[in-house]
Amino acid sequence: MFPSRTLFRALLLANCFALSCAATAADDAGVPAGQYRLDRAHASLLFRVNHMGFSMFTARFTRFDATLLFDPAHPGESKLEATVDATSLQTDYPKPEIVDFNALLQNNQWLDTQKWPEMKYRASRVDVTGPNEGVVRGELTLRGVTKPVPLTVRFNGGYPGMEMDPNARVGFSAHGELNRSDFGMDYGIPAPGSRMGVSDRVEIIIEAEFVGPAFKPDHR
Repeated sequence: MFPSRTLFRALLLANCFALSCAATAADDAGVPAGQYRLDRAHASLLFRVNHMGFSMFTARFTRFDATLLFDPAHPGESKLEATVDATSLQTDYPKPEIVDFNALLQNNQWLDTQKWPEMKYRASRVDVTGPNEGVVRGELTLRGVTKPVPLTVRFNGGYPGMEMDPNARVGFSAHGELNRSDFGMDYGIPAPGSRMGVSDRVEIIIEAEFVGPAFKPDHR
């Protein structure tokens, strides 16, 4: 149950957001250029792999951060730096007292978090492909190996802020793919002609809101 103060604040913010929805398109034009930081309360980082052709096994990381240099007038010049705590892996595997799958996927056959506890992603440009779409051209460093990993991204909108949410805010959805074998994780990849194992291909799914420059009442 929420404490009463937290519940009141949540309801008040929700009401303010609802009142502002009708002006979202106009607000997008007022999003200021500047440095934005990830809002961890409104962000998720998931990955999926094909398990024997039967299902897409999905897991997530719970500790990660990012900074974004963003100018809506020049989105192609955006710069992004992100870090992921690889030890924050959550698989939601049942009965961890019998098999700790979180720990298993952190051994030296997989993420090897004892040696490489952090992942990094850096991007210095975006190829704009549509009014609200683009491809982030960045490099992922994982297990000490750095490889290009492009992300297809959609800009979901933003606004310059308001009195109850006193900073600019922007939101994105992103999707990418990589081969885990490129980063030294080839354990369990199915042999040619077989599907017994876990796919080399890894799908990455990201939802992210970023908070930026302070709201100025006379901005609009």
